[in-house]
Amino acid sequence: MATTKEYGLGEFTFPRGWFMVAESAKVTDRPRGVRFFGREFALYRGKHSGRVVLLDAYCPHMGTHLARNTTSYVAQDGQVEGDSIRCPYHAWRFGPDGKCNHIPYSSGPIPPAARVRSWPVREHLGAVFVWYDEEGGEPDYELPEIPEWNDPAWVIGAYDDLGTINVHPQEIIDNITDVAHFDPVHGSRTKFFENEFRGHMAIQRMGGGHRTLVADGGAMLLTTATYHGPSLLLTRMSGLYDSWIIIAHTPVDDGVTQVWHNLLVKSASGAVASEQDRIAARAYQDAALAAFAQDFEVWKHKRPNIKGLYVQGDGPFLKQRQWYRQFYNPRAQREEIQKSVEGIYHAKGFAGAPQTKAA
Repeated sequence: MATTKEYGLGEFTFPRGWFMVAESAKVTDRPRGVRFFGREFALYRGKHSGRVVLLDAYCPHMGTHLARNTTSYVAQDGQVEGDSIRCPYHAWRFGPDGKCNHIPYSSGPIPPAARVRSWPVREHLGAVFVWYDEEGGEPDYELPEIPEWNDPAWVIGAYDDLGTINVHPQEIIDNITDVAHFDPVHGSRTKFFENEFRGHMAIQRMGGGHRTLVADGGAMLLTTATYHGPSLLLTRMSGLYDSWIIIAHTPVDDGVTQVWHNLLVKSASGAVASEQDRIAARAYQDAALAAFAQDFEVWKHKRPNIKGLYVQGDGPFLKQRQWYRQFYNPRAQREEIQKSVEGIYHAKGFAGAPQTKAA
């Protein structure tokens, strides 16, 4: 495990961007304690509005965690009232804006300091995302869309929660440029490969065979994988099935990362997916997860790649790491960092994707 400082990424410990914190279906009016960015949060869904709320976890009264208690009668009877949550220790109530709005045993004014931080969240792609920015600024890019998300011909999977791994996100991001690992790790027979860095996006275009996700002698596996910011990877894939892979990873602590995986699969039977299509989609998601697990196992046991010994034929690792720095430094440096890497790059020995030009 290595830290942001050891990688030399920039001024901030954690990157700026949109980050997944939970699968939407698992957020209810029973508060959950979650940990990300080296801090504790209380996550819950409003009882009547259905609004998802993410608050800093510790009550300012006496430091009680708002969401890690099951034995208090407040917790047993239901902490969430409307969109507000009660502390399980003394029943102070906090609204979705983080301000205390009721102290049951006090008739005096509520102190202005009786508040916790409320975080901006959005439900999108079946998940809950938080905007994290150590400068405290508003979002500077939008969460991406998947055009087929509401198409009844496509089967949307449930998220595979892969838990935490003692690896800095930089090691996971490296995969977007790592052309040389596809053959030995995944059994790919790569025909073309390229990377493009464009603003907050890092793109990988690849085509070739694959032992897991296409049949021998079958259609070529074609993928376009795009990081939208520092943590959300969407991959459009065609091969045995047309599909989208969603991979999200969020820093838990400096050098510890939580990872999720999901798949959308186009049905083979027509305009509306059948039960058989859903069974086939789950099997294909399991196959995609098995391929991802091959990367996961490598990350789990490798030493930190602080400064790699790169050779001809490796992908543009240094360009990618420079691109990634934009999220760890003040916004004032963002444009300069982006301009320093903007363009399309080919690894030596590999053809570029059709109809693109190398920088």
